[in-house]
Amino acid sequence: MNEYFHSVILDEEKCIGCTNCIKRCPTEAIRVKNGKARIIKERCIDCGECIRICPQHAKNSITDPIEKINDFKYKIALPAPTLLGQFDDTYAPGKILTALKQLGFDDVYEVSRGADIVSHFTKKLIKTKSKLPILSSSCPAIVRMIQIRFPSLIDQIVPIESPMEVSAMLARQRAMEKTSLTSEEIGVFFISPCPAKVTSVKTPLGNSSSNVDGVISMKDLYPSIKKNLKKDIPQEEFYDSGKAIGWARSGGETFSLGIKNYLCVDGIENVITILDEIENGKIEGIEFIECLACINGCVGGSLTVENAFVARNRIRRLSEKYMTSKQMILNKTLKDFTFKEDIHPKNVMKLDDDIVAAMKKVEKIDYVYEMLPDLDCGACGSPSCKALAEDIVLGYSDLDDCMILFRDKVKELLNEKENQSLKSDEEDKV
Repeated sequence: MNEYFHSVILDEEKCIGCTNCIKRCPTEAIRVKNGKARIIKERCIDCGECIRICPQHAKNSITDPIEKINDFKYKIALPAPTLLGQFDDTYAPGKILTALKQLGFDDVYEVSRGADIVSHFTKKLIKTKSKLPILSSSCPAIVRMIQIRFPSLIDQIVPIESPMEVSAMLARQRAMEKTSLTSEEIGVFFISPCPAKVTSVKTPLGNSSSNVDGVISMKDLYPSIKKNLKKDIPQEEFYDSGKAIGWARSGGETFSLGIKNYLCVDGIENVITILDEIENGKIEGIEFIECLACINGCVGGSLTVENAFVARNRIRRLSEKYMTSKQMILNKTLKDFTFKEDIHPKNVMKLDDDIVAAMKKVEKIDYVYEMLPDLDCGACGSPSCKALAEDIVLGYSDLDDCMILFRDKVKELLNEKENQSLKSDEEDKV
């Protein structure tokens, strides 16, 4: 098993301990102690919410530098369709791909090719599933959140590799046939709009390893691509599938399936609400749910450059422009693209290896929680009073971190001091 890795990192020098991030984290993975934020890596799902919300830009994502492509004899760029939404309509998609390729790549293979394949097999899967709705597995942040917060829904996740993984597999195979190089000599690099994709490559779910060799941030490459676009360059071959391009915006995956009974939910808080309702049996008559951590979908990823609403509109227009039927010619079956390993629940609430000791800590957490004001203000540096109670029992905090209790304690001490002073004055008079 791979060592656990997560992409989002903190720059302590920029962090001012403002607590903005702790209220937006969907898995309560952040604490603010001693004036600095701290990320609990086991809880982090790399959704990028803290990157977006931090006013000091103290959060960022670990991605690979462009120089890493030089570790391989043959380099393949794997751009997400989101990349096309970062540039205005004056640039043809093929020219954008050429501008990317000229950064040092030998080939470009669009992730939209894999999107069409995933849509093709998802349609087949929906017809065979008895337990509905099934949940899209395209957003790795959502899959990891289900692991942590909604483990009862794991069996309803579509067990098909993401378009990124499918495209990487096919791109590598094509390059091996074309160049006669070995797999190890070929480097496949995903051009990513979000940090969750970095984690899905470093610590994959559903498989022991990824087909991708590195992940490069879209915003890191944007200036160089923009510079190349100003040159007189030819147009690279472009995979003109409107349905596949549409995957970059919320609703695109669902539209490609051509089904009627579906939901499309974007924004991590909205997804949590829907998953809660599924767990409670409140969602009926729905076959498929597209869940995306970012508002507007992948165009809203924290590693993009363009305004998400503007980019979404561009993707919509591109999708409509190239709304042609692509003939699916594959010598592979659904089995070739399904997960090879089960996804298991992730227990981030483990209090102790000893079950008896863990139960005692649970009782203590409940006892401490009863003492707290239940305001969930976040001023203590924990996201909620319940989280603070847990942190106190685990030794990360103490009751004085609660501003309400500390204020009351100070008031009580001042009253005692005042009463003692009055009593002393009366004794002096006697």
